[in-house]
Amino acid sequence: MTTPPPALIGRDTAGATPLEPGRLSALMLRHGSMELRWYAPPGQDPQTPHDKDEVYVVVSGSGWFRRGDERVAFKPGDALFVAAHVPHRFEDFSGDFATWVIFYGPVGGESP
Repeated sequence: MTTPPPALIGRDTAGATPLEPGRLSALMLRHGSMELRWYAPPGQDPQTPHDKDEVYVVVSGSGWFRRGDERVAFKPGDALFVAAHVPHRFEDFSGDFATWVIFYGPVGGESP
């Protein structure tokens, strides 16, 4: 019998979880096709496009989010969506910036 995923993953636990070698975010939970990660880049966001759809839920900080040619301001509590393979990054963000990242669905993204 497998152990069920935790019901709660707190921000303090997420912030203290070490990164896996070569990863920019900490894996907090995997369930089926879904991965929950914690992302708090120091200074700048070097990420490249991913092969799954993703949702960011901003926990702290503010700044700008670029998705393709779009650029939008973000703040705590905002949710941001990026389809698979679309270039994106956080820009000009405050030093306390941190976000949950939820990757889901099949490689290549879901059909609209």
